[in-house]
Amino acid sequence: MGPTSPGLGEGGLGASELRGMRISRSAEDYLEAIYILSSEKGYARVLEIARHLGVKPPSVTQMLRKLRSMGLVHYERYGKVVLTELGRKVARRIASRHADLKAFLLALGLAEPVAEEEACAMEHVLHEETIAILRSLGKFLSGAPKGLKCLKCLRTGKYLCLSEEEQEA
Repeated sequence: MGPTSPGLGEGGLGASELRGMRISRSAEDYLEAIYILSSEKGYARVLEIARHLGVKPPSVTQMLRKLRSMGLVHYERYGKVVLTELGRKVARRIASRHADLKAFLLALGLAEPVAEEEACAMEHVLHEETIAILRSLGKFLSGAPKGLKCLKCLRTGKYLCLSEEEQEA
């Protein structure tokens, strides 16, 4: 796998919008942070982004320059950080991937902090099609009575947990 995310051109972003654009994992983390932080007031500040990501403000400033050159954020020194329309689309897609993966991991029974950490790592490397399948599987496991029974069997290590009647249904 390379340092860029697969599948961002699918599920909401057209190829023409991303043509030639390579978004690193780090840049994706920044976009997602800006998206989250700006959800209430419409913008984020460098110090907020730094705190959210656990980095120093100069690192944020450096990345904001890159994101601005890619047309993903509006940013002036000491000013507000605002996602462009394209930046919002990319960030929304990243946040959606993250939420879907976290929900799947929680459905598997992982503790919230572990699910959060793993979702953050996985969102950058899994193909959109893989995430769609995991999303569907997570919904099935958490929403269907038989799915919950299978999940309980998974946790206990039993392989044949459904009766013949349940398997035929």
